[in-house]
Amino acid sequence: MSKREEMRRKRMRERRLRRLVVIFIFLGAALVIAATIIWPNIAPIGDIVIPQAKSYPLADGNAIGEPNAPVVIEEFSDFQCSYCRIFHQSTGAQIIERYIETGQVYFIFRNFVIIGRESLAAANGSMCAAEQGKFWEYADILFANQSGIDAGAFSDRRLEAYAENINLDTALFRSCMRENRYQDQVQQDYQAGVNNGINVTPSFIINGKLVTGALSFSAFQTEIEAPLMEPETSSP
Repeated sequence: MSKREEMRRKRMRERRLRRLVVIFIFLGAALVIAATIIWPNIAPIGDIVIPQAKSYPLADGNAIGEPNAPVVIEEFSDFQCSYCRIFHQSTGAQIIERYIETGQVYFIFRNFVIIGRESLAAANGSMCAAEQGKFWEYADILFANQSGIDAGAFSDRRLEAYAENINLDTALFRSCMRENRYQDQVQQDYQAGVNNGINVTPSFIINGKLVTGALSFSAFQTEIEAPLMEPETSSP
């Protein structure tokens, strides 16, 4: 075999090898993309923590309590925030019992999405649940099932499973989620927080005053009692 023929065959082998490499790279990329798209729809949902049922007086969407109460608290929260969960499950429950049930506080929850991709999904889910009158029950199950940042606790399938567990109409919930029906509302809540100087969660506006952090119940008592102690101004 001449050197020219040998070189020609060598170049042909190299071209075939390059084509095979390109094909394998393409197939590998296609498999990764397919897995990324398909896996969330077939991955096991896993165990779901069912929180103990709570009473939410005069619940109306993402608000509870008497709208004309002397003290108004707006909470700015992210469902992936561990301190938000602590507040919701402890101090928040005490505020409900002591001040909201007695008509002294009107409490509004605002989605302040700052942590991750799943925070936005959970925020939208909470508002879709509010559409069916169960915002607070859905908030309970979201906080009860936190498992780290963007770790799958708030995947689409789990969000739907939470809806089913609190007896929502899952078809309506799914439609609401897929339409991103409350995207604008969630963005407005975020912007309202920014406008009030908020950059961490949880944060609270109590009768116009900014309070930051999952503080103790006694700390919230101080902030709530102050406006309650102010003398009422009578109309002339």
